[in-house]
Amino acid sequence: MHLSQQSSTMIFLSGLVGFLLVLTAEARVGNSSQLTFCSETEQCLLFDLICKTDKYEARHYDSVKWVSTEETSFFMEMASMRAFRRLFEYITGANEDGKKIAMTAPVIVKIPNKKFWETAVFTMSFLLPMEHQNNPPKPTDDKVHIHDMPALTVYGQSYGGWMTSMADKNNAYSLSSALDSVQANYKKDFHYAVGYNSPMTMFNRHNEVWFVTDDDPECPSSEELEFSPFS
Repeated sequence: MHLSQQSSTMIFLSGLVGFLLVLTAEARVGNSSQLTFCSETEQCLLFDLICKTDKYEARHYDSVKWVSTEETSFFMEMASMRAFRRLFEYITGANEDGKKIAMTAPVIVKIPNKKFWETAVFTMSFLLPMEHQNNPPKPTDDKVHIHDMPALTVYGQSYGGWMTSMADKNNAYSLSSALDSVQANYKKDFHYAVGYNSPMTMFNRHNEVWFVTDDDPECPSSEELEFSPFS
């Protein structure tokens, strides 16, 4: 093969690999039909299921962009009301392009480990849809910002009903107890409260609590699964 042909082939292959990488990155925000519990929005955050026990799942999430805001309060409910309103204004046009942005799921709240009587900074985030992952509109509210969350592996536990401070606390305690019993390494200074439903949804609600792993996931008494996109 001539040198020029080799160069052309290499350029083609490099371009193809780059194209596939872009597709893979974008595909992590995908069609909601690929998750049975994410049915109220057209796009949802997708993950690879690593392993599963009767107490929790270990999942891998690729790096994606969120729009986020912080709010200080004693309780998650009070912080969430103000933060949700701010983020909802962003997706309904309070951005420099004046664009309306589709709602996605889940909505996550980063909750620091705190005493009941202490105030804390809660961070709420809306997942940006696939079409805005590369170049999201800039917020006009200086309390709202675009957040690049790195790839992460989490331990997750699901529960129904309403995502209240008490429900979140109880499920976070349940998950942390299960993880401590198998000596799993995870970040204990915060966790995520994760919701998949509109505030107007009355039944069949799906919530989760996540702890971020600090090491390879521990899944005793379960089979480690092959990485399977859109699990």
